[in-house]
Amino acid sequence: MNLIEQYIIPGLSLLPQNMDTPNARAMLAAIGLQESGFRDRKQVGGPARGVWQFERGGVNRGGIYGILTHPKTKDIIEGVCRTLYVPADADICYGLVAYHDVLACCFARLLLWTLPGALPGPDGTDEGWRQYMAAWRPGKPRPADWPGNFKRAWIMVR
Repeated sequence: MNLIEQYIIPGLSLLPQNMDTPNARAMLAAIGLQESGFRDRKQVGGPARGVWQFERGGVNRGGIYGILTHPKTKDIIEGVCRTLYVPADADICYGLVAYHDVLACCFARLLLWTLPGALPGPDGTDEGWRQYMAAWRPGKPRPADWPGNFKRAWIMVR
């Protein structure tokens, strides 16, 4: 089983069908590779949780809280939470995304959903980086790692 089958397809299956595209799968894979390598479930020396490394966030600060309250994602994530029998609560979801990969994938895809414009295709390494930076706002971004992670993600999607 590869990363797409293990982490991404199960999460995308709970979201509206139009959110499951090759571009979305590749971006989710690239970001997971960039953030945690799909290994670390708790950020080393930091507060982020899950393979996509989500912070709890707060009012106007993104993270779990941001997805639970954003006008484009609030209703969708509440439906996901109902399906998974998880309260749509920032503290509870923040604790769960460290080990609940399906829930974490839904949060990651919905964070990308808040961005304007289309997700990049296989030749869109630079646009993928721009979108990753805009959505995740990493403290230590590691730009040298992105092209390899983006390419690897597209190989997995194909």
